[in-house]
Amino acid sequence: MSKTIRNRVLYDLKGTIAYITFDDGKVNAMSTEMLKQLHAALDKAEADGALVVLSGRQSVFSAGFDLKTFSQNAESVVEMMRLGAELAERILSFPKPVVVACTGHALAMGAFLLMAADVRIGVVGDYKIAMNEVAIGLTVPYFALEIARQRLTPAAFNRSVTTAYLYPPKEAVEAGYLDFLVPEEELAERLVSQANSLAGIDLKAHKATKLRARNASLLSIRAAIESELTLERAETWRT
Repeated sequence: MSKTIRNRVLYDLKGTIAYITFDDGKVNAMSTEMLKQLHAALDKAEADGALVVLSGRQSVFSAGFDLKTFSQNAESVVEMMRLGAELAERILSFPKPVVVACTGHALAMGAFLLMAADVRIGVVGDYKIAMNEVAIGLTVPYFALEIARQRLTPAAFNRSVTTAYLYPPKEAVEAGYLDFLVPEEELAERLVSQANSLAGIDLKAHKATKLRARNASLLSIRAAIESELTLERAETWRT
């Protein structure tokens, strides 16, 4: 059953697997509207009790937060940032497994979503994955640091957040952004087989163990959202 969540997100339920595809026709900027639609898609997946397979555009998974919003008023910026942080938090704690297909560039918020998912499958190709905030004049927010800290190797964490290093796919696997690489023509089959494999585990145990294993990170992410992503603190990360 396919359902379009407004005009940027497609929800396709096949059995117990929800395929969520987001595409703005450009670079998949994480605007406030895009983020709201992705939250709505996860609402539907949770209501359906489904595993999630999340995919972006063919050449760009996501270029990150919508930079145009950063030139708007502080209220708009805070809303977008909180929606993004809470989307990553939600994926990190989602009750069923979440698989992400990375078919192209994943920058900033796009990279955060990769690091929040349970299984990350990238395609072989000429693209980059990075936390590029310091390259574009933004201080990396605390919630993003906590997401990265729980997934990247220590060396990759420091290189990523302080130098905005652009990781090609093979290096991204070694760093911890991705789990596997497959040829593009094999991606669809691999996603189905991976999702079906995850459907066979004890999903109650999966949920309980995920929350136990990620409890410290989730607490730190929630604290960061509440303390930093506010109007009063906006100027500390909005340069």
